[in-house]
Amino acid sequence: MRTQRIVFIGAAGEMCRLAIERFAVAGGDWELALYDIRPELLEQLVRRLPPGRASAARLDLYDREGLRAAIEGAALVVLGAGPYIRTAGPVMAACLEAGVPYLDFDDDIESTLHALSLHEDAVAAGVPMYIGCGASPGFTNVLVADAAAELDRVDNIDVYWVVGDERGSIGRAVLDHMLRVAAGPCMTWENGGPVLHQSWVETRWTELGGGLGLTMVHETAHPEPVTLPRKYPDAKNIRCFGGLDPAPYNGIVRGVGLAVQKGTMPMVKAIDFLEALMTNKFGNVQGWRNALSGLRNLVRTGEATRTELIKFVALAAVGHTFPHKTGLKVEVTGLRNGLPTTVSRRTPVSGPGTYLFTDMAAATGTACAAFMVVALDEQPGTRAGVFTPEEWAEPERFYKGLERVGTPRDEIFDVSH
Repeated sequence: MRTQRIVFIGAAGEMCRLAIERFAVAGGDWELALYDIRPELLEQLVRRLPPGRASAARLDLYDREGLRAAIEGAALVVLGAGPYIRTAGPVMAACLEAGVPYLDFDDDIESTLHALSLHEDAVAAGVPMYIGCGASPGFTNVLVADAAAELDRVDNIDVYWVVGDERGSIGRAVLDHMLRVAAGPCMTWENGGPVLHQSWVETRWTELGGGLGLTMVHETAHPEPVTLPRKYPDAKNIRCFGGLDPAPYNGIVRGVGLAVQKGTMPMVKAIDFLEALMTNKFGNVQGWRNALSGLRNLVRTGEATRTELIKFVALAAVGHTFPHKTGLKVEVTGLRNGLPTTVSRRTPVSGPGTYLFTDMAAATGTACAAFMVVALDEQPGTRAGVFTPEEWAEPERFYKGLERVGTPRDEIFDVSH
């Protein structure tokens, strides 16, 4: 019997590399075909994988013929190249044309909406397309489904994420995404229907795990409020709040993001500035002007004091990396046995010494690998269409998938109140 191929596109990206490594932990008779525009970056990864199981090759995903040849006959195509607003369209189209299953960890609203618009095409092609299979969205959606199952009626869903200090390991696609979610339109679900807010304007405090404790988070443009209403159409409010740790990073990204939104700073220059900061370089003057404006705003909102900002800037200037603290949390409110009830799930640990939340790449890559395990366990032809995690990944199967790719059970979630 011929070994089945799993194709990874954008395999050299930090998150996709982690997804590949963690998926390999689960074992199985798979041929891993790793494609990237820079295949030389994959040589060490191929050597770490089981001998003879993986190969690396160059692919420009915008080369239609090359893309079609790469994915032909695949058991699953995993797109790890971002930003998804530019990459998902051509790869999804190729998978539909070739009739092969597709999975990604897309966290952009625009590309998520485009993917959902392809549902009928995917049904007609007999192809399953699993979107948003990362940490947030992805893991968060499954936590929502798990919590909501304890209620008789779902009224409100709140999703929270915070990402810790990631200097030296953040790619340009992630910085592009962060700038887009820190400023600009924010599609959300309010009073039973879709509305537009402005990202990062509304704030609230919430208790998070992973060493974060009571943390201020900001409403942000993320796919969960776009996809969750499909499963919970009668919910009144579905919101997503996010943030960075330490808090001054929120001011920097918000200040630069606003400049991009207003058209006073080109996106490329803004990404250049943040990339310089993430590698302990100074960055450009225009970037600092906007970043300082965002930092000053933190004092006005009470998210940070002047003393905290001065300490942060001084430590960051000498290359200090802050202890990594990351967390996900969901809160679902509604009725149980006729009584108002809140059910929560949150991740308990993060940072060095953990497996799931060592950093953002580990969280997203491990979750993606677990979703892959669950998807590949299904019999071919079981489903067709475009699916978000809450619609197809039954919580306990997903948690077992996380364990199969190496995650200790006690790192997956705790029940918070």
